[in-house]
Amino acid sequence: MVFRWTGCRPARHYVRVSFILAMLVLWFGGSPAWAATIERVEVRNDAIVVTFDQKVADASSFLLVSPQRVALDVADATPGGTVATGGMVGAVREGARDGGARVVFDLTRPAVVTDGSFDRDGRVLTLQLRTTDNAGFARAAAAGRMSFLPPFNMPDTVSNSARYSVSVPVPAASKTLALPRIDGDAGRPLVVIDAGHGGFDPGAISPTSGIKEKDVTLRIAKAIRDELLKSGRVRVALTRDDDRFLVLQERYGVARKLKADLFISIHCDSVGSGDASGASVYTLSEVASDKEAARLAARENKADVIAGVDLGSENADVSSILIDLTQRETMNASAAFARLLGREAEPMIPLRPSFHKFASLMVLKAPDMPSVLFETGYISNPKDAAFLDSPEGRKRIAQSVERAVEVNFARKLASN
Repeated sequence: MVFRWTGCRPARHYVRVSFILAMLVLWFGGSPAWAATIERVEVRNDAIVVTFDQKVADASSFLLVSPQRVALDVADATPGGTVATGGMVGAVREGARDGGARVVFDLTRPAVVTDGSFDRDGRVLTLQLRTTDNAGFARAAAAGRMSFLPPFNMPDTVSNSARYSVSVPVPAASKTLALPRIDGDAGRPLVVIDAGHGGFDPGAISPTSGIKEKDVTLRIAKAIRDELLKSGRVRVALTRDDDRFLVLQERYGVARKLKADLFISIHCDSVGSGDASGASVYTLSEVASDKEAARLAARENKADVIAGVDLGSENADVSSILIDLTQRETMNASAAFARLLGREAEPMIPLRPSFHKFASLMVLKAPDMPSVLFETGYISNPKDAAFLDSPEGRKRIAQSVERAVEVNFARKLASN
């Protein structure tokens, strides 16, 4: 939250701010620290189930080669408890590390983690495994960590018989913005595709060919729409289908107003120097996963600031605690789709070594809708730029998205 001199404001302004600050004090100072202990580790056919004695803050997994292993890091936890191996796991080792516990699973054959989720209490973490070959394991190991967040619950100081919640205003969808046309059969899940930038905001510009990000993203968005409609499994809407400027909040506001089941924002990355190449996907986190993610968030979040006028400023009472209070389930669903997109795109288009990244991107902040920002490649790289703006490149990108969307909703249907 940024504080500024605002002149004389009504008293209720200070009451609201004081209330939020008071809740932050209670949240960070009054609640007990996370201090879970691992109670039990089980391997069940194609799944690893880790049970804790109390809820944990977060966890992440990654793959280790030579020999092939799965490593699980759990923040603010201590090792211990019973272990039951089997299936693809030959041995399990636990140990303490800075800030938490690490569990290492020695594999009997190549296998990768395809998904992971906590139960409602945040005490049981289940990792889904899938067998692969050595080449597939190496690719998955190079992709980096997968992060898992438990569902948000209020601190343990609140009893089960009287739970309370804190509500923070969410920016409303625009009441004046005309809603786009929805294509596809009624009753199907709705996917909203957002072509980044537009109008007097060109986005990044290729230093060699001069093509503009706003034009490339619109052509890619239309290709994705056509591929999704061809499948017949979803409905599709575009936030823009021509060269117009939209405020960042209007972009996800359109999707929220349409009650979209998935929001995909299409962009092209760029760097001032170097030969960076390949696609990546971003999901929401208040903490950037690396310097590159922080750089992208700083650049894209400024898209609303044109000629010194902030067209997309939020009410000052909408603070970053909104993410922790309301978005855990949505963030998990977004991350799951990001992993699917990486899996389906890997054989189709060039990817960054660390494909899935996290950043505090304004366009992803709808609290009730899984959202990803898909950086389809580097427009600053001549080879990437030529691929992105070619019919073949657009086709491959569109097919990658279509396959990921199909699996995403098939999983959702099967779990209901």
